[in-house]
Amino acid sequence: MAWTKYQLSLALVMVVTGTINTLSTKWADKLRAKSRDGVERNFDHPFFQASCMFLGEFLCYVAFKVLYKVLSRRCNGSEDVHELTKGNRDFNKFKLFIPAMCDMTSTSLMYIGLNLTYASSFQMFRGAVIIFVGILSVGFLDRVLKKREWTGMVLVIVGLTIVGLADFVNKDTNTDNHGKNDIITGDLLIVIAQIITATQMVIEEKYVTGLDIPPLQAVGLEGIFGFTVLACLQVPFYFIKVGPPFSDNYRGVLEDAIDAFVQMGNNYLLVFAILGTILSIAFFNFAGISVTKELSATTRMVLDSVRTFFIWMLSLGFTWQQFHWLQLLGFAFLLFGMCLYNGITCAPCIIYIRNAVTNLRYRHLNDDVVENRAADEAYDRSA
Repeated sequence: MAWTKYQLSLALVMVVTGTINTLSTKWADKLRAKSRDGVERNFDHPFFQASCMFLGEFLCYVAFKVLYKVLSRRCNGSEDVHELTKGNRDFNKFKLFIPAMCDMTSTSLMYIGLNLTYASSFQMFRGAVIIFVGILSVGFLDRVLKKREWTGMVLVIVGLTIVGLADFVNKDTNTDNHGKNDIITGDLLIVIAQIITATQMVIEEKYVTGLDIPPLQAVGLEGIFGFTVLACLQVPFYFIKVGPPFSDNYRGVLEDAIDAFVQMGNNYLLVFAILGTILSIAFFNFAGISVTKELSATTRMVLDSVRTFFIWMLSLGFTWQQFHWLQLLGFAFLLFGMCLYNGITCAPCIIYIRNAVTNLRYRHLNDDVVENRAADEAYDRSA
C-alpha cells in the first residue's frame, strides 16, 4: 500500500531532524571549554545531554496542550480529527513509563559510547537494532520471520563485524585520543543500547498502537518521565567516582551537571549545540512514534538507519573523521541486509527493466513489419 502524504512527511521529518540531532550532539562533544577548575576540557556530559533530549520531548507535550486548546475552542470537533490531536487522550499515563525508561537508558549508553568511539561507528552500530527488533517481534508480537528476513539479519551482523574490525585496525585516533580498548568499549555500549531501543520499539508498537494515543502527547509524557527520573539520578551521579574513560570532569564523577552549565557559560557555541539537540529531538521523537503508530516499528527502524549515510557523509565533510574502506564495506553489508530484511530488493527493478526492454524490442519489430508491408503494397501498385 502506498504511503500517504502525511506518512511521507513524517518519514522526511524523522530523517532530517535525526541527522541534525546526532550532528549537534557530536558537535557538543568536540567543543572545548573551561571547567570549574579553570582547565579547558571537552564537553563530556552524556547524562546531561540525555536530560536535554528529554527536555525536548517535553516541549512536544506543551505543543500538544496548546494545539488541543486552540482546536477545542472552535467547538466543531476539530480536535478529534486533526492529525496531531486525534486519538485516545484518556488513558493510563503510566503505560508510557517503561518505554520512557528504555529511551532514557539507551540514550545515556549511546552518548557514553559516542564519547569513546568514532562518529561513523556510533551511527552504524545503531543498525544492530534490526536484529533485536526482529527477534523480539517473534517473541512478543507473534511474528513469523521469513528466510529473507533471517538472511538480512545475518548480513547486518556481518556488516557490524566489519565495522568493528575497522575500528580495531584503524591507526587513527579520534578527537579524545582514546585507545583501542576504549573504542571497542564504546562500540559494545552502543550495541547493548540497541537491545533496549528494540525493546522500546516493540513495546510502543504493542501498546501505543492499540491505545491510539496522539503522538505529541505520547512523546511529551515520555519526556516528562525521562527528564524527571534522569534529573533525580544525576544527584547520586554527582558523587559516584568513575574516572576516565567514562568521565573527563575535574572531580572524576559519573556526571557533574553544574560543570556542564559552567562550560556552556564559557563557550557560547555549546549553547547552540545543546539547543540544536533539544529542538531536533523534539521533532525526531514525535515523527518516530508517529511512524510507529501509522506504519510499524520496522519502518521506524529503517528510517532511523537511513540517516546513517547522511551523518557519515557530513562527518567526513566536516573532517571530523577520516575515511576507511572497511567502513564502506561494512555499511554496504548493513544497507543490503536492511533492504533484504524489509523486502526491498533489486528483483522488481530488474523485472521492470527487462519488461521495458522487451516491449521496446517488440515495438521496433512491429514497426519494421509495418514498414515492410507498406513497401510491398507500394511495389504491388507500381507493378
